[in-house]
Order: sequence, then C-alpha cells, then structure tokens
Amino acid sequence: MVAAGAGFLLSFIMIFFRVPIAVALGLTGFIGFGLLIGWKQSSVMMALTTRDAAMSYSMVVIPLFILMGNFIAGTGVSKELYRAAQAFLGARRAGLASATVLSCGGFAMVCGSSVATVVTMGKVALPSMRAFGYKDSLSAATIASGATLGIIIPPSVLLVIYGIMTETHIGKLYAAALIPGVLGILGYIAAVRWTAWRDPQAAPPSHPSSTQEKLAATLNIWPVLILFALVLGGIYSGTFTATEAAGIGAFGAFVLALLRGRLTINTLYEILLDSAQATAVIFGLLIGALIFTEFLNYTGAHTALLSFVQDSGFSPFTVIIVICLIYIVLGALMEELSMMLLTVPLFFPIVTGLGYDPIWFGVLVIVLCELGMIAPPVGVNLFVVRSFAPEIPITTIMRGIVPFVAVDIIRVFVIAAFPILSLYLPGLFFG
Repeated sequence: MVAAGAGFLLSFIMIFFRVPIAVALGLTGFIGFGLLIGWKQSSVMMALTTRDAAMSYSMVVIPLFILMGNFIAGTGVSKELYRAAQAFLGARRAGLASATVLSCGGFAMVCGSSVATVVTMGKVALPSMRAFGYKDSLSAATIASGATLGIIIPPSVLLVIYGIMTETHIGKLYAAALIPGVLGILGYIAAVRWTAWRDPQAAPPSHPSSTQEKLAATLNIWPVLILFALVLGGIYSGTFTATEAAGIGAFGAFVLALLRGRLTINTLYEILLDSAQATAVIFGLLIGALIFTEFLNYTGAHTALLSFVQDSGFSPFTVIIVICLIYIVLGALMEELSMMLLTVPLFFPIVTGLGYDPIWFGVLVIVLCELGMIAPPVGVNLFVVRSFAPEIPITTIMRGIVPFVAVDIIRVFVIAAFPILSLYLPGLFFG
C-alpha cells in the first residue's frame, strides 16, 4: 500500500512539472516494479505489456474511429450540422443556443475531441449568436458545455479506451451511454431555456427558416446520419463487432468525402497524418496506464483499499460519492483522457469489488469527465473558448457556465442513484 501511494505521489509530481502523462505513468510503473522485484523483471513486464497492447485486436477500433471522424470532419460537416440545427430551432427564443448544443454534440461525436469541438464549432456558432444579439456569457457557455457531449455519445473513443482498460464489452458501453447522453442534451437545452427565462435579453429569437431552407439543411447532413445509423445499428443489433463497425465507418466516411469532392491529395495526407498522430498519443497514454496498472496490481493496493472500505463501515454509495468528488476536483486540473487513465486502474477494482456493474461505472466516469471539463475555476473547455475569443472575460464565461454545471451535477446524481438508466439498454440489446 505504501508503494502504491508513493507511486501515485511520484506520478503527480511528474505531471505537475509537465512531464507527459504517458511518460509519468509508464515510468512510475517501471521504477516501482524495478524497486520491488528487480530491474530485469521490470523491463520484461514493460516490454510484454507494450507488445500485448499493440497486438490487441480491440485496439484497432481506436485508429479506425479516429480516421472516420477525421474524414467526416474534413467534409465541412461542422457548418452543415449547425445550419440544420439552426433551421429547425433558431426561430424560438434561445433557439440558436439550443441549436449550438445539438450541433456541438453532433460534431464532437464525429471528431471525438471535446477541445477540438470547442474551437471548430465556436468559430461557426459564436459569430452567428452574436449577430442575433446573444450575450457572450450564454454563447460561450453553450459552446463549452455542448462540446463535452461527444465523449459520451457513441461512437466515443473514451468509452473504447475504458473498455480496453477494464476488459468491458464496448458494444454494451455504447448502449449504456445512450440514455445518459440524451439526458445531457436535454439538460443543457434546459439550462439554455432557464437562462433565457431569467434574462430574455440573453437569447433573443432569430428569423424563422422556410420549409425549403429546412429541407436543404436536412439533405446536407443525411449521408452522415445514415453512416452513423449503420455503424451504431450494426453494433447494437450484434451484426458486427465494434472493431468491424469502426472499419465500415472509416471506409464509409472515406467514400463520403470522395463523393462530396472535398478530398484532395493534400487533404488526404493531412487526415492520415492527424489520425496517426492522435492514435500515437492515445496508444502512448494507454500503454503507460497499463504499465502503471501492472505495478498497482503487484502492490496489492486494490485489495488493501477494498478491505479498508469494507471494514470502515461506509456504505457503497458513500464510496461512490467520494469517488465522484475526486473526479470533479481532478477534472478542474487535467483533461478527460489523462484523468481517466490515472484513476480507473485504482477505482475500478474497488467499485466492482463493492458489487457495482463495470458498465454503469464506465458511464459514470465519462459523465464526471464531462463535468470536470466545464467546472470552474479551471475547466479546460472554458479556457479553450477564451483562447479563440480573448475579448470575452473569463469571469463572464464562468458566470454563464453555472447553470450547465448544475445540470451536470444533477445528471451525475441521477445516474449514480439509478443504475438502470445505464443498464437497461445493454440488457435489451445484448441480453
């Protein structure tokens, strides 16, 4: 237990001094193993862990979904998603902000990155909302919060990584995330409506769209919607695995980019390069986390912590509340993938040892990551908005984000208190 505590302390110190998290986790695991059982055995452990991860069939899903997202993003779908949402919702009070929530969620689902969604959709949505007189506090908060939806709405790369780390069925994780994802969309729209009710000047209505404009906007995005329906429908129906679905999705997105005439040699090179770089970063983080997990397993920290929790008399739900609070604090300090890789190896055995379902816990972790990315004072997405809109004071963004944070806190409590919301669809689809 002391060795595990020292390992976590060393990891946090290295992260504090800006050592890459993949290096911090991997190096901690290597040093810990070396000090406990010898450097030769530690080297063998690190080599075998790296080889097994690189050769794992389930890992193939990560680059394929990234490639799928990059091909679709390269077709200019960000503007088309926003126009479609604006056409149907824009005429209502706070309609543009609601449209921003939907389009940010759709684009984040495509690209797989909350931060990239903030930048891309922010440059599309912020000028439009400003043109219709929206206050910057609501506009910035809507973009920052809507972008977090992509890490829970399938096909989420973060859910894939959780599934690989914990050996949990990825298809069941995707099914489990649907209802919490829809709750997130409805909750953010409710936060928008509440803000507009409190301050009608924050979100005035825009001009209504004609039936022809709505039809044109829908026609522009239907190929992407069909592709996602094929990918997710195939997974949920059991027609193909998540890896096969990712391959079909990547090929379909490539064909779609070709048919739209958006794919040049230079664009193809950039898409492949971006996909390779993103995959390398994620693989590095995942391998580092797996090495760190091997070290934790050897120290027996999981067993010791589980015994302590069981002997302390705390109820299992109290333990879950404490874990949620830890995630909220960490979410203000680091981005979602790093936070998950650092904490899941420690918390997962404790939670499952207390009798909780690993699928439910995976969804809860992702929702907590969403909350952490927008929670003041250091929510990552808030400062990303500030980076491309420096004229908006950070205090203005934080003031606007409060209703969205409140909605996420409620969603965390509901998902924690009612696991059936996450477990109903996996049971329905997969038995």
